[in-house]
Amino acid sequence: MKNMTFVNQRVIKGLSQEKLAMQLGICKDYVNMIENNRRTPSLSLAKRIADLFETTVDHLFFCSHKEQNLS
Repeated sequence: MKNMTFVNQRVIKGLSQEKLAMQLGICKDYVNMIENNRRTPSLSLAKRIADLFETTVDHLFFCSHKEQNLS
């Protein structure tokens, strides 16, 4: 199940997975794994992503399924 909040925030910022990965200093595959809930970023990486997306770590990674329109 995808983290649609993460995906939507990336798209809103106009970033491809590759461009986001470059900005964060990680590989594109790791961005894909985060989006697909196969990996959980470290707290410091999660904070950097949230700051880039101008949101909170809670909203980005811990919002309910209902908030992600997956009810």
